[in-house]
Amino acid sequence: MKFQWTLLFGLLFAILIAVFAVFNVDSVEVNYVFGTAMWPLVLVILGSALLGALTSGFVAIFRSYRSNRRIKELLKELAAKETTIAAQQNEIAHLQKQSRTFESSTDDINQRAAE
Repeated sequence: MKFQWTLLFGLLFAILIAVFAVFNVDSVEVNYVFGTAMWPLVLVILGSALLGALTSGFVAIFRSYRSNRRIKELLKELAAKETTIAAQQNEIAHLQKQSRTFESSTDDINQRAAE
């Protein structure tokens, strides 16, 4: 649902920019580092909007890539820790079994000594 609202607001914003650009058809002087040129204002507005959208899209893709990479790293770390936990639980079970065996043997020794 959130994606649908985002898409709707994006479309409304694009329509608003397009209507604004169509009403501004006068030529304007654009200053570059190496010179100037006369461009229709509609192209300047649409070009600026397109460059802004491309820039934000590239930033979003980069952040998504970085997040996915981090998720993969954390999943590997989680798997390693789960393996460690399983090994430690097995060791605890083994030690508890040894402890019970030791306790029963000491009880037998104490009973024999008492006789």
